[in-house]
Amino acid sequence: MVSNAIDLSAAVWRKSSYSNGTGGECVEVTDDLPGLVPVRDSKLTAGPTLVFPATAWAPFIAAVAKDEPTT
Repeated sequence: MVSNAIDLSAAVWRKSSYSNGTGGECVEVTDDLPGLVPVRDSKLTAGPTLVFPATAWAPFIAAVAKDEPTT
């Protein structure tokens, strides 16, 4: 059996600069994995983590910064 799990136990997380400063809508990311962007809810740190390819994450962030639709 092959596992595609990524070990994030030593990851250093930081709150996204796009997160809400009032405690809601908080997203954390880690820069520890070249080519990948793990993302989690800062209120549910033991919960699921989504892992995006950096090539998909960069255009998403650019669209958010411009307040464009991301569909």
